[in-house]
Amino acid sequence: QVQLVESGGGLVRPGGSLRLSCAASGSIRIMGWYRQAPGDQREFVAAMTGDRATNYPNSVKGRFTISRDNAGNTIYLRMDKLRPGDTAVYYCFAQSSLADPITWGQGTQVTVSS
Repeated sequence: QVQLVESGGGLVRPGGSLRLSCAASGSIRIMGWYRQAPGDQREFVAAMTGDRATNYPNSVKGRFTISRDNAGNTIYLRMDKLRPGDTAVYYCFAQSSLADPITWGQGTQVTVSS
């Protein structure tokens, strides 16, 4: 089973930027990010397939950008124009196909506050 290691969270002021990274132990077709704020359900943030197709919800579209390294084993989430409402634990996920189980990373805290 693939393992995921995340990095890059932290504290940032509103309007600032952060970049998260997620390194997979092997090649896997679908990778992306969810987030979960205290008391809320886990929310989809971004995903990228092996052919580099991307998907975002309206809440982050135009502010967040997902990318993938050439080998396809590491993904990044560039987050710009951050808002306090973006504060959450961000979880990387990987999935061979939509029919397969999801593997989760350990999560990384992102806090947007002045």
